[in-house]
Amino acid sequence: MQLTDYVNTLGADLKKRYGEKVHKLTLHGDFSCPNRDGTLGRGGCTFCNVAAFADESQAQQSISRQLHLRAQEVSHKARKYLAYFQAYTSTYAEINQLAGLYEQAVENNNIVGICVGTRPDCVSDEVLNLLSSYLFRGFEVWLELGLQSANDKTLKRINRGHGFAEYHSVCVKARARGIKVCTHLILGLPGETQIDYQQTLEQVINSGVDGLKLHPLHVVRGATMEKSWQAGRLSTLSLEQYSQAAVSLIRATPQEVVFHRISATAKIDELLAPLWCEKRWPVQNRMGKLMQELGGQGTAL
Repeated sequence: MQLTDYVNTLGADLKKRYGEKVHKLTLHGDFSCPNRDGTLGRGGCTFCNVAAFADESQAQQSISRQLHLRAQEVSHKARKYLAYFQAYTSTYAEINQLAGLYEQAVENNNIVGICVGTRPDCVSDEVLNLLSSYLFRGFEVWLELGLQSANDKTLKRINRGHGFAEYHSVCVKARARGIKVCTHLILGLPGETQIDYQQTLEQVINSGVDGLKLHPLHVVRGATMEKSWQAGRLSTLSLEQYSQAAVSLIRATPQEVVFHRISATAKIDELLAPLWCEKRWPVQNRMGKLMQELGGQGTAL
């Protein structure tokens, strides 16, 4: 049983279009976040601790050096790459600084495109114009927007610092320029149910989207949510609950939308709950079996 039998994955999509495997190389641009530096707030979103998934020491190296090291690690898997600016808010800097960082990434001959992770309220028209300039040079461009939920009450509860309106606006503008949008969604946020997940998916699809990332809520050390979890006021989804919820969304997603991720892991030293998120295969196997029984992507439409 292959995941690609049931889900339109990024890996399969890239291989089909480029004729060979294309691997994502994660980069740290040493960015900050307006929800941490005092512009919008301090402490960040209540679920956030970047150290749980990113190597903070990477930020001390140039983008060129990071790409070289990451490519060496996966050279046995692929020869073409997407440069993925992952940590913090990777559009949160002066436009000349952004251009310099992005340019370092595309200078490598094996780079076929860039992916930029950011917040919906940190993507100006200037940034969109810069990103679209790489399209004209033949590069693939993905704007990865951390939305998490379309429910404004939830976004306020988790101290997100923006609402759905900001997401919708930048999504429409980006896609009008030909930039592909990948939206990050978290299942298991406080107070949310399957109804909320479904409504979020519908609103995202109605806004227009090219890719999705699904992510179970993690409680990690150093995040604001840690205190609520330690006090017993916050629960997380079981592997089965997450699998059922995520498969339901996948089945309600049009087949042309590309899934960049259907679950996620966190570093075990940082992860508090749920502990099944330490490894990705158990949940992917369970989701695969559910889709084998119920149907894969788009079958519930």
